[in-house]
Amino acid sequence: MVKYILVAGGVISGIGKGVIASSTGLLLKTAGLKVTAIKIDPYMNIDAGTMAPTEHGEVYVLNDGGETDLDLGNYERYLDVSLGKDNNVTTGKVYQYVIERERRGDYLGKTVQIVPHLTNAVQDWIERVSKLPVDETGEEPDVCIVELGGTVGDIESAPFIEAMRQFQFRVGHDNFALVYVSLIPVVGGEQKTKPTQAGVRDLRGLGLLPDLIACRCEEPLFPATMEKVSMFCHVSPKQVLGVHNVSSTYHVPLLLREQGLLDFFRKRLGLGEIQISQDLKQKGQTLMSRWRSLTVGRDRMFDSVSIVLVGKYTSLQDSYMSVVKALEHAAMRCDRKLELHVGPLPSARVKKLLADTLKWVDSSDLEPQAETSSPVRYHDAWRAVCSAKGIIVPGGFGQRGTEGMVAAIKWAREQSVPFLGICLGFQMAVVEWARNVCDLQDANSAELSTETPHPVICFMPEISKTHMGGTMRLGLRPTVFEPKTEDSKLRRLYGNKEVAWERHRHRYEVEPKYVDELESKGGLRFVGKDERGERMQMLELDEHPYFVALQAHPEFCSRPLNPSPPFLGLVAAACGGNVLDEQIAANEKSYVAPHPESAKVVPASEAVTERAKGRKQEVDGIRVREDGGADADIEEMEKVLKKVVINGGGEGKH
Repeated sequence: MVKYILVAGGVISGIGKGVIASSTGLLLKTAGLKVTAIKIDPYMNIDAGTMAPTEHGEVYVLNDGGETDLDLGNYERYLDVSLGKDNNVTTGKVYQYVIERERRGDYLGKTVQIVPHLTNAVQDWIERVSKLPVDETGEEPDVCIVELGGTVGDIESAPFIEAMRQFQFRVGHDNFALVYVSLIPVVGGEQKTKPTQAGVRDLRGLGLLPDLIACRCEEPLFPATMEKVSMFCHVSPKQVLGVHNVSSTYHVPLLLREQGLLDFFRKRLGLGEIQISQDLKQKGQTLMSRWRSLTVGRDRMFDSVSIVLVGKYTSLQDSYMSVVKALEHAAMRCDRKLELHVGPLPSARVKKLLADTLKWVDSSDLEPQAETSSPVRYHDAWRAVCSAKGIIVPGGFGQRGTEGMVAAIKWAREQSVPFLGICLGFQMAVVEWARNVCDLQDANSAELSTETPHPVICFMPEISKTHMGGTMRLGLRPTVFEPKTEDSKLRRLYGNKEVAWERHRHRYEVEPKYVDELESKGGLRFVGKDERGERMQMLELDEHPYFVALQAHPEFCSRPLNPSPPFLGLVAAACGGNVLDEQIAANEKSYVAPHPESAKVVPASEAVTERAKGRKQEVDGIRVREDGGADADIEEMEKVLKKVVINGGGEGKH
């Protein structure tokens, strides 16, 4: 029987539920348990794919192509698991499923209601997904962490709260626990508990009782504060945890462990009765040791590395969450503190949030018109770019700021500054090379200019131009390294293997008819292509300390203890000296991709170019799944939804 731990929050959103949920899962893994995670997002969108990064943070892409909330990235990074699109439940998904059943007549003329039909669908979804294997064991998980987004009391989350109230009785008291995350504000130097008291009172009124109360605060909780929370929230002092601000979120698991979270759940959920193999116990102990070394070592780092992130979405810190985390992972591997530099911040609020540590350059501030419209921002942005030891240009959509990206890439290429381009950054690197090296005047992407005489970036021909959601090239895809690329820095960072697997999310690609011309000038090589050799997926400059770009999003597969190879290369090159050579040599010997073998399957597709027609996809052991692009992806989702069976039909049960 799977054990369930629900993590819900009150007072305010964005309080850190995701980190606490991930940290709880990590601690359970150190005990040798198999852990999975589910995120409930109470918004009407089917998924996060059509939401702007400035609206809800980055869109996190999974192996199966699911576009999800960024918290699933936290789960994968902390737990080192590979989740699927069904691990993200939204109001839109559940309502869509129930309405489709009603239209088919599955409810046999009954009045379809929130209770029991919708709440039962939520419970069945959670129970089914919690049993899906997510790690290399291929076995059913022992524990499922369920995070409820938003705050308790929100109108949109009410059906999910009711579903979880019922769920605790479905699975039984010994298999269900609740962690309530609340805020302890400081007013006039005093830690105030009234918001937490009110939040717990609301939670109890909805039929859920907290087993642990995790109190978020700026400074460590005073003993008197913890006693007050205990007294007025009707829990023992041992059930109140203080989660104060720490130098790094990687310290949170250790902070929770010191306060007895793991021991509490051992007793509360009877975890000691679960049969754990000796191998998993040993892996858990090793994980705890490595995690402790990681956090302690980070605090003792003296040297730093300076990286400039040139992006489009600078108004929300979470817009590039995975990119920043991947840079952190690489910096820790290189024994460096990460410094992310930027021009002026867009607002006092964002400045307060980011302080002096996590900042980036708005690519629009690098464009010529900014010199007259915002001269201070323009010069500060260029000062940051010119002083950086490494430059990264991440993904994005739309024309705004792309000329600033091209300018930053030109600087990195000409000044031999280590550079990494991701998705749009990859495409802009091709545009920059086409314009300034191949002399293709006004070369551009077909996405950004319909008038360009040289569309070196073209629209992907098999993708719908009318539907936005779920219609991109999504999910885990292979990149096959070209012959005679054994000397490629990027290939060697991937362990010098013939195939690298990364997650994709894009609609545009390099126009195949320009490839020969782009490579003819010498220096630029498309070292990695798709399985048919028609889609350019990795490029590298030979005569450069480190200039690489990928059409994929390698940041989604980075782990604290297993950094993404392209990010590791960028940070190592930015460190100078022989650090890059050392990391390349280490990865050639020991790099292991984070994806389970079962995930390394590519969907069947038709060749696009004449050169590729007749070539099989099954090369180098790549397995092909016989479906068919975006339409099949939608059909697959419908099949998955149909697997959810309402208990006993569900009619009339409250």
